[in-house]
Amino acid sequence: MNIRLTFTIIVTKILVFALRLLKSGGTTLPGKVARKLYPDIIKVISRDYKIIMVTGTNGKTTTTRIIGEILKVNNLKYISNKSGANLFGGIVTTFIDSVDLRGRAKAPIALIEVDEAAFNVVTDYIEPDVLVVTNFFRDQLDRYGELYSTLNSVKSGIGKCQKTKLVLNADDSLCASLGKDSGKEVVYYGFAKEAYSSAEKLVNSDAMFCIFCKTKYDYENHVYGHLGTFVCSSCGYCRPQSRVTCEKVLELNTSHSNVLFSIISKESELENKTLQAKINLPGLYNIYNALAATACATALELSSDNLVEALENFECGFGRMETISTEGKTIKVILVKNPTGFNQVLNFLMTEDKNMQVAFLINDRLADGTDISWLWDVDFEILEDAQERIDNFYVSGIRAEDMAVRLKYAGIDCSKIHIVKNYEELLAKGLSNTETGHNFYILPTYTAMLDIRKLLRKKFGLKEFWK
Repeated sequence: MNIRLTFTIIVTKILVFALRLLKSGGTTLPGKVARKLYPDIIKVISRDYKIIMVTGTNGKTTTTRIIGEILKVNNLKYISNKSGANLFGGIVTTFIDSVDLRGRAKAPIALIEVDEAAFNVVTDYIEPDVLVVTNFFRDQLDRYGELYSTLNSVKSGIGKCQKTKLVLNADDSLCASLGKDSGKEVVYYGFAKEAYSSAEKLVNSDAMFCIFCKTKYDYENHVYGHLGTFVCSSCGYCRPQSRVTCEKVLELNTSHSNVLFSIISKESELENKTLQAKINLPGLYNIYNALAATACATALELSSDNLVEALENFECGFGRMETISTEGKTIKVILVKNPTGFNQVLNFLMTEDKNMQVAFLINDRLADGTDISWLWDVDFEILEDAQERIDNFYVSGIRAEDMAVRLKYAGIDCSKIHIVKNYEELLAKGLSNTETGHNFYILPTYTAMLDIRKLLRKKFGLKEFWK
């Protein structure tokens, strides 16, 4: 019996219990304390698990939730950091919270979301059996640095892994490059050329030039951002063949999407299995999340028989299109954190055919990114043509005034822009102005989401964010 290990686990579990009793979550601090007491604890308590990791810029939490549902319908028990605490401390807490006092696993699988900036450190201690990478987009420059630095950091982490299978986005030239010459088994996923015709202009500031020879990419089709069928005319680097492919977007509305997708099995790359599924979250980005989860199931060699059931029934993560119904009205909370993700949410709002209220909650704390100049890279101008359907634009959070100025310069009628700093007042005004049967959309940055969700949890009895 390892007395030091047991002592560390007991202390950490007590700390988790105490913090959750105080409603503070207990997701990160206990893990930090555990590492002080036993620096290599994560190596010891993770060794009995089959480990699935999910990293990337956008879609980590939702992709992890879908994979969890796939494991569930296959009767596979697993642990996961459902709270989204994806830095090293949160990951350590997740494992300690899920082992007994001797450090023995209570489930065979660990499904772990990992912050892309933390992945290279995490892999010093843990090697995943399967790694899912969602995408690479420009994010908080003050926290992540330049985009290629993040890509190279993840690549460095992958280089430490010997047994890892990779699940990569074929439509993302940056993400797909991780599989090129990696020597690892790779399952790619993406959109077929004919799957979706984007009306969005190709504005490719994230990955305009070939990562290998710096020639400007050509695109045979474009989905959004820099995602699509890319080709380098100089060195020949191009979108790899995907084994999990969205063949056709059959329906895309404000509540869900309907897609036709194919899976090439490992056993016979000549045989495709084609399935039609309703994904119970809207938006093109959630189709990508569903494809990533399906590709993970393919890498795990799970049966595709109950995939449709999993895609239709998974539970969204807190703040990721979280829906609350009250008095015949609906509140929808959608996390926003970088230009590409924000643009996709705005494109989603443009599909709403009823009048709505929209609130932007912008903070500039460390977890949000202290530099909010990225707001000027978001295409708020598309909202100008939807003003007849958006009754009011509420702005709140630490940088509410900056958001109000951004909307003004986007051409929004200033009489519709309201600065409301108090969240209680914001919620009351938004709901009172929402018609029965209509939606009140709340778009917060990360720490603003945690703040508004505390209020929503108290008012509407929501689950704690770590559950």
